[in-house]
Amino acid sequence: MDELTEPLVQGNRRALSRAITLIESTRPEHRARAVQLLSELPPRQALRIGLSGTPGVGKSTFIEAFGKLLTAQGLKVAVLAVDPSSARSGGSILGDKTRMETLSRDPLAFIRPSPSRAELGGVARRTRETVRLCEGAGFDVVLIETVGVGQSETLVAEMSDLFILLLAPAGGDELQGVKRGIMEIADIILVNKADGELRDTAMRTVADYAGALRLLRKRPYDPPGFPRALPVSAYSGEGLERAWADMTELADWRREHGHFAARRAEQARHWFLSELRAGLLARLDRPEVRGRLRRIGDAVARGDNDPDRAAAQMLDWLATAGDSLGHPG
Repeated sequence: MDELTEPLVQGNRRALSRAITLIESTRPEHRARAVQLLSELPPRQALRIGLSGTPGVGKSTFIEAFGKLLTAQGLKVAVLAVDPSSARSGGSILGDKTRMETLSRDPLAFIRPSPSRAELGGVARRTRETVRLCEGAGFDVVLIETVGVGQSETLVAEMSDLFILLLAPAGGDELQGVKRGIMEIADIILVNKADGELRDTAMRTVADYAGALRLLRKRPYDPPGFPRALPVSAYSGEGLERAWADMTELADWRREHGHFAARRAEQARHWFLSELRAGLLARLDRPEVRGRLRRIGDAVARGDNDPDRAAAQMLDWLATAGDSLGHPG
């Protein structure tokens, strides 16, 4: 058994932080140890909540207020916040611990910012495995905050039980700017900043999104009334309890009707195929492969070869090379 397993399972914060660092490492020996560690974790389950939102909507403020609501109920909350990466060092730029100062001091909360490292999908490469570590450490709720919202910011839905879309009070062009695709996977839309002068605008925005959701095709894993749009205020706390009640209602219904387990099974299949693709690509990172790619690419750039034919030639060569490629050095 790995030396990190026992203290991690007992909820040791230092062990959890070290395990996440191990998971995020790209060194082959660390990767092998990480796989072993994950296999030793007990089959605990937390409620995984993915959260995405438009820039400036107040995701960190919402998570801090929402996290404090949950810890006040005695729940252990882990926040996995994926930050944009520095092009120079590869590290996180924003650092959510500085933006969630109160929650970061809560003994029932754990916040871990991770650099996106230019990964698409709004989450870091190893976020899914980090979620498993947090579950193994005994957390009840894991909040997964994405970089932002866009056409590719939907990968978090493949590692969460509920997908929450946080939006600001808006209308007209701003309302049209939210892509239909991300609305189709949202379980609950929360319109933040529903307080003060923006309250009326927020309520109209909620009504607009509620109308838009009714036009979407009914999903078999939703009870009547879902997905839905709700107003919240991270500043005053208004609407947070209702939002949490709706989240638990939806999760409980899915558990009762078998959709919860079925969804996790499909997610496991998705990540198996994702890891397989990543492993196959890693095997191509060999000097002989890079050299051949460069030579064929140069021929295509000069116009001496057609891109489609060149790709077919490369695939034929890879099929012939077979196991001789081995593992990346």
